[in-house]
Amino acid sequence: MIIIADSGSTKVDFRVIDDNSKVRKAACSGMNPVYVSQAAMQEALKAQLLPVCGGKVDAIYFYGAGVIGEAADRVRGAFSEVIDYDLIYVESDMLGAARALFGDREGIACILGTGSNSCYYDGHRIVRNVRSGGFILGDEAGGADLGKRLLKAVVKGLLPAQLQTEFEERYHLDYAAIVRHVYREPEPGKFLGSFSPFLEEHLDHPYIKALVTGAFNDFIRMNVMQYDCYHLDVSFIGSVAEVYKDILARCLDDAGIRLGTVMRSPIDALVEYHTRRRQQEARTSEELMDKAVATLMARTGLADREQARKLLLKYGSVAKAVENLKKDV
Repeated sequence: MIIIADSGSTKVDFRVIDDNSKVRKAACSGMNPVYVSQAAMQEALKAQLLPVCGGKVDAIYFYGAGVIGEAADRVRGAFSEVIDYDLIYVESDMLGAARALFGDREGIACILGTGSNSCYYDGHRIVRNVRSGGFILGDEAGGADLGKRLLKAVVKGLLPAQLQTEFEERYHLDYAAIVRHVYREPEPGKFLGSFSPFLEEHLDHPYIKALVTGAFNDFIRMNVMQYDCYHLDVSFIGSVAEVYKDILARCLDDAGIRLGTVMRSPIDALVEYHTRRRQQEARTSEELMDKAVATLMARTGLADREQARKLLLKYGSVAKAVENLKKDV
């Protein structure tokens, strides 16, 4: 049994795959270890994941934001207190996106969700990553950046009058409330990202369309163009990429860059990736066993393949099996 987890800012999607390839789903609140304590993660796992596991887990593949150094250790610690597993791999959401989008192929993988990120992936690992910078220094075209651009227009009085009126009637936020949410309350990125629906609903307005287009052009210029983007597919994961796909495609086309795949979530593609890898590993393991059985039979004169296989499983190698057979003789 294996568990695959995709941890976003607000939600973790789990897929539990048993030995018969049956897939079960679970979800809990976001597990970014920068913001969420180990104790809170453990409680979420107990309540939402543990009931669908039911047994020993061979491996856990966790992909999420903020999983660096001690923060990654807190994720491992939370799982170790709740789930009985053999191996756990805690990796970045960027690697998860790259594996979901490209599998074993090379390409430029991008995330456009609440935040944004990008990398050059060679089909095995991330070779280069332009730093995201977060919603203050970067995250161009992520939901938080789009919300920041909208609020900046609201605060500066640049939003067209009709849109300004609709915004005020919908959100009831004065200047003091906006400042408090952004500078004093926790998780300002989520607050900024919460305005994406307003932008989506008014995308036919020239001002909003220009705002979103400008954000995508900034993302392309400051991130995508730092890679070998003219010879590789550039693919995207995230709700923002999916919602504004048409504008994104036009911006890339104007820059002479080829758009690859756009998907909202990586979780199902990661299930396919890890299922395929496990099948390949199983085939490789079986092929190695067949070669070892043949070698052992040739070196010892054994005629029974099943007996040779059992000896290899018992002793772990051809050399040790031969050695112990000699002792028995």
